[in-house]
Amino acid sequence: MDARANQLPLAEIDTLFLDAGGTLITMDFGLVARELAALGHACRADALARAEAAARPLISRAVASGGSTEGRDVFSAYVDLVLRRALSLADDARSALVSALVPRIRFPGRSLELWSAVIPGVPAALARLRAAGYRLVVVSNADGTVEEGLTRAGLRPYLHAVVDSHVVGFEKPDPRIFDHALSLFGSDPTRTLHVGDMYAADVVGARAAGLHALLLDPHGDWGEVDCPLTASVPSLASRLLELREAR
Repeated sequence: MDARANQLPLAEIDTLFLDAGGTLITMDFGLVARELAALGHACRADALARAEAAARPLISRAVASGGSTEGRDVFSAYVDLVLRRALSLADDARSALVSALVPRIRFPGRSLELWSAVIPGVPAALARLRAAGYRLVVVSNADGTVEEGLTRAGLRPYLHAVVDSHVVGFEKPDPRIFDHALSLFGSDPTRTLHVGDMYAADVVGARAAGLHALLLDPHGDWGEVDCPLTASVPSLASRLLELREAR
């Protein structure tokens, strides 16, 4: 965690709201690599993973301008940004590839397969946090399948609740999705920390609802942002548990 995390009252936090995609689970980049290969483009899964993380600050700008993280236009722009870094292609060739790839990885029911890779260390971190008494709630912009996806990934037993934007009708950064999550257990927003990977959705939305916010930045891609950063949920868990044990 960076020095700005010291600005947060971490010792007072008793509830964690967690984004899902990019925070607990990621795309199955092996699947994406196979689809690219079927379209005639070889790319390693690890190169795609690194490119995806680097694309987050850029796609956050589209969300800040009113784009929906669940919209096809934003997703296509997101894929374009990933391929821009992962492959050396002319703009027109990359645009054609995006148009061919998106229908192969984004269609009804596909998200359960696409967003299925558990980030290393997350299950153990969630288990430790829950055992220590933290309330854990996923707050995710999704298509109505995030709870099933987390169940398939083996993470649902660690969570007290899952809030899916498609189900509740509000999408981050709308503060109403956070208000809904707070109401489930009567959580105090001043003792609640939201953790996510998209500044415009996660940090802006959480702050609007009166929560504390922490942005995931595993590779230092976000640069200068006005919020605390952490590399991963496991690193946050270690810090929280250290503080709790010291009390």
